[in-house]
Amino acid sequence: MVNIYTNEEIEKIALSGKILAKTSRLLKGEIKEGISLKQLDKMAHDFIKSAGAEPAFLNYQPEGADHPYPASICASINDIVVHGIPTDYKLHTGDVLKVDLGVKLNGFYSDSAFTVIIGKSTKETTNLVKATYTALDEVIRHVKPGNKLGDIGWSIEKTAKRFGVNVIIGLTGHGIGYDLHEDPTIYNYGNKGQGMELKAGMVLAIEPMFSAGTTQVIQLDDESWATKDGSLSAHFEHTIAVTAKGPIILTQ
Repeated sequence: MVNIYTNEEIEKIALSGKILAKTSRLLKGEIKEGISLKQLDKMAHDFIKSAGAEPAFLNYQPEGADHPYPASICASINDIVVHGIPTDYKLHTGDVLKVDLGVKLNGFYSDSAFTVIIGKSTKETTNLVKATYTALDEVIRHVKPGNKLGDIGWSIEKTAKRFGVNVIIGLTGHGIGYDLHEDPTIYNYGNKGQGMELKAGMVLAIEPMFSAGTTQVIQLDDESWATKDGSLSAHFEHTIAVTAKGPIILTQ
């Protein structure tokens, strides 16, 4: 079942999203060569708690997972697309870091992700990250009443093709609000004009995930997901409300 949120409820999700956005800005200012993933995780945890909220990912166990997630952020390096657990690994120049994080405030959830290239980059890596960022930026205009879920997937897939990269199959966006993961499932590919109709009051976590190589992922022993061929990946995400006045980004 897809939840339809009132304006007042969307405002509460937005309050969660504001804390998330501030946390993301804090992390972006600290991400550099030599810092460890655990250090970034502690920064996020401490900031979210200081704001009176809860890290949504910490101890969260999604359907199908064998264990609760042990950290406040997902920190995924290079070929790891999502759900990378923060370790003592220190960032090196050329690394592609994806940070995914969620916030729970007064019973309402928000979710967002960004990708950072550490130090020097190659043309291929820059193109991949730009493509993924552009896909999220461009798809937002399709998030309005009367459009279809297929329009979202179509737009994201179209951007991937334009940049010569590939949509990762099997990893999706989702509804969000009362819970971290709600219906509907949002694919990063699709056909324009097909699928569920978007209605005012829906709140969606839209998250393009692209690869420089394969479309396929494998799950590692720590339950993170990596590209099957070891190619680089990128990930961006926002929580977005569907309203009669158009899309509202709740995590910026």
